[in-house]
Amino acid sequence: MTLRILHTESSLGWGGQEIRVLTEARGVARAGHEVILAAPPEARIFAEAPRFGVQVAAAAIARKGARGFLAMRHALARGAFDVVNTHSSTDSWLAALACATLGKPPALVRTRHISAPLPRNRATRWLYERAARIVTTGERLRAQVIEEAGVDPSRVVSVPTGIDLDRYRRGDRLAARAALGLPADAKIVGIVATLRSWKGHSYLLKAVAAMRRPDVLLVVVGDGPQRATLEQLAATLGIAGQVRFAGDQAEVAPWLNAFDVFCLPSYANEGVPQALMQAMACALPVITTPVGSIGEIVEAEVTGIIVPPQNEVRLRVEVSKLLDDAQRRRELGAAARERARARFGEGPMVERMLAVFNDAVAHRG
Repeated sequence: MTLRILHTESSLGWGGQEIRVLTEARGVARAGHEVILAAPPEARIFAEAPRFGVQVAAAAIARKGARGFLAMRHALARGAFDVVNTHSSTDSWLAALACATLGKPPALVRTRHISAPLPRNRATRWLYERAARIVTTGERLRAQVIEEAGVDPSRVVSVPTGIDLDRYRRGDRLAARAALGLPADAKIVGIVATLRSWKGHSYLLKAVAAMRRPDVLLVVVGDGPQRATLEQLAATLGIAGQVRFAGDQAEVAPWLNAFDVFCLPSYANEGVPQALMQAMACALPVITTPVGSIGEIVEAEVTGIIVPPQNEVRLRVEVSKLLDDAQRRRELGAAARERARARFGEGPMVERMLAVFNDAVAHRG
């Protein structure tokens, strides 16, 4: 059965969640289904959708309110969709309310990407009860939704994010550094993440400063609201010359291949970070924290190093040890790559999401 699916995304930002939406939409479309994304025209995802080959429609759904409700209702009413898959809080509320006013609404699937706490109130329970199915990006997030929203476990399924394994693979480190203008002989610690406080960049900067090692270069790939604050912190710590802020990069694989060690010291709000999976697919040794569903992809001391969140001392110790142990880096990187090749492909994600959509349509009231 060919499905007509509307994805909605109210977020104006850009990160793993938005990339997951577009990657999944592209994969489902390639499987022969009709897929459209509704997003605010000022959103980054709206501009990026054509690059992924995803059909996109402008909808004023960035904020809750009458205008957002009418825009969502119009999008749903005119499309004759089988399924609407929502991704952020605002568009989920707007879609649930709009569906409640339609005579024959599409099946509502709510995907929750992050581990931020859910409000424990009637309104939240109503929202999650409106969804035919709820998808999380990890088992820990699934358990959180069931417990905090009081949802029937049979209606909540974990569908981990998949990445393009042809795009993220091990490459020549020296060639990558030469192409990016990075020093060939430096010990490079890298992070790829939107510059938000909970990604833990500040702890990584402090850890690098405390190492007092002029041979270490920290490369920060990504942009976001914390950039000026982090640049100032690097200057205050006296390591501005050891930190390269690379900004947003459309292609991050070359940067990953230039690193010796990948760090993601997040302390909140994580699901399953795509950058972490991408780094592992590139055979990079990773150091991260047990936040959200990270523990479902990184096995401590086997496919990566796990440190406590918001602990710059442990971070400094583990980064320094790994930089000085090339054999350990190779072992962790090889195990990470094997895990990625076995579990992180796009195909399983698309297949499981299609099963969710078909089940939601079959049980639509």
